[in-house]
Amino acid sequence: MGRIWSEENKLAAWLKVEIATAEAQAEAGIIPAEAARAIATRARVDPKRVAELEARVKHDVVAFTMAVSETVGPEARWLHYGLTSNDILDTAQALQVAEACELLLAGLGKLSDVLRRRAYEFKDTVMVGRTHGVHAEPITFGLKLANWYAESLRNRRRLEQAAEQMRVGKISGAVGTFGHLPPELEQRICHKLGLTPAAISSQVLQRDRHAQFLSTLALAASSLEKIALEIRHLQRTEVREVEEYFAEGEQRGSSAMPHKRNPVTSEQICGLARVVRANAGAALENVALWHERDISHSSVERIILPDSCALLDYMLARTTEIVETLIVYPERMRQNLELTRGLVFSGQLLLDLTAKGAPRQEAYAWVQEHAMEVWRHGGDFRERVSADSRITRFLSPAEIEAAFDFKRQLKYVDAIFQRVFGAAVSH
Repeated sequence: MGRIWSEENKLAAWLKVEIATAEAQAEAGIIPAEAARAIATRARVDPKRVAELEARVKHDVVAFTMAVSETVGPEARWLHYGLTSNDILDTAQALQVAEACELLLAGLGKLSDVLRRRAYEFKDTVMVGRTHGVHAEPITFGLKLANWYAESLRNRRRLEQAAEQMRVGKISGAVGTFGHLPPELEQRICHKLGLTPAAISSQVLQRDRHAQFLSTLALAASSLEKIALEIRHLQRTEVREVEEYFAEGEQRGSSAMPHKRNPVTSEQICGLARVVRANAGAALENVALWHERDISHSSVERIILPDSCALLDYMLARTTEIVETLIVYPERMRQNLELTRGLVFSGQLLLDLTAKGAPRQEAYAWVQEHAMEVWRHGGDFRERVSADSRITRFLSPAEIEAAFDFKRQLKYVDAIFQRVFGAAVSH
């Protein structure tokens, strides 16, 4: 990713646009064929030379054309013919974004593969589900991973769509009117570069495209934060159901406390997601420019595009590594499930009472009464309800026992996996 956003690659993309333009102009009879050949075969760009010239002329594209002209010879008078700076800048930027998206999509693919594999590994590993941070009803750890997998697929589709919106070029001139070159030439140049011409532009491509792209990166980063935040919660000492891999004997968790095993990578991901989201906000600010163009967006994009792509690329790699090496403690999950002494089955008990003819509001009050006593004073929830004649009037001992069987609540796990992964996915 660093190579894609390097100065060398940026200038190489500019040169690619200049060469494609010269070739298309020669094919259309606008410039001499020998000039296009000279530009295509001789043109070189030296970043150091461009920097030297830019320090003098205070304009990056002017410095670029001057530096390239020095390598072409007399035919250089046809270089940049009929173009404005942003014909080059925006079109070349689209090439860089396309390269970056290939890496990001590959990273999302790797993460999805790991999530799918580990979801099946823990498909039937029972744990407590939590709402508001409080024990709710049983789930499996595989379901949690499957949920992350489905979200990663949505992020991939969103990125593909955003990448397509960015796969556009413009060679429409200083205010987008094709004042010096015809629209047909723009079509030909973009085709050579593997881009689609924008239906309309001003001096620049409209920045709603870029805002969509950065917002998509921010969404993906937020999904990674969601995974990391859950791992951080599940690694807390009181919970300890999962744990980031810790290299014992080498890794150190604290300079002061040798016992520490901290979810440091997950914390890094949560922090970096904030930066990517902030960059998306800056991209939204770039949508509104003065008239046909100002350059208030330009300095911002020099930071937010490479930084956001690099950050998300890094975050994808680290999240994939975390999930791949995640240590899971099924026994602790079962212990935590039983921590509330049966309260997680209160919902099933209520349904069974209602199904057997108990008035719902009265049944709710009976079940809640025993649940609150267990919260306050301890004891076993199942034993309490089994001794309540109001409840046993409707449910037999066997039916009460069935209400406390987590397999009833998890009978559709396979069906959910089928919906998420499809029939072709191996268990």
